[in-house]
Amino acid sequence: MIVMNEKIKASEVLLTGLNGENLGVVKRDEALRLAREAKADLVCTSLFSSPPPCKLIARGMAKQDAAKSKQEERKKDQPLKEKEIRLTANIEDHDYETKMRQADKLLASGNAVRLVVKIQGKEGSKAKALLERMLNDLAACGKKETGIQLSGKQAAVRVLPK
Repeated sequence: MIVMNEKIKASEVLLTGLNGENLGVVKRDEALRLAREAKADLVCTSLFSSPPPCKLIARGMAKQDAAKSKQEERKKDQPLKEKEIRLTANIEDHDYETKMRQADKLLASGNAVRLVVKIQGKEGSKAKALLERMLNDLAACGKKETGIQLSGKQAAVRVLPK
């Protein structure tokens, strides 16, 4: 919530100008007059001190800045997106490199990656070895969140970005 212009109720404010210059303690009406002359808004930065510190900000910029900071806060609160990369236990070197680049790019962009190896028959130890190799190669940009989980037809591990 932004307190600006006529909504500021204090009789005196500690005023900062458009370019950051300190204008000292002035009456509220004088500060509002200065804001009108400069075609700016008078914005209160803190309501907890006396006199409250206020600054002149170009008209409309205060609301834009508040909206932008609110949007960034919402973005931070969202959970990590998890992308899945599927492999097979018998993978060739070229395919392995391609999957490594994919995982590296996803981790660099801030996504969590779930590496899944499909298992057929008795490939459990091969799948586990492949995941350990990938974790070692991805150590620079990610760290594993869970251990390697072997279950029936697949082995999986979740990697978080550093």
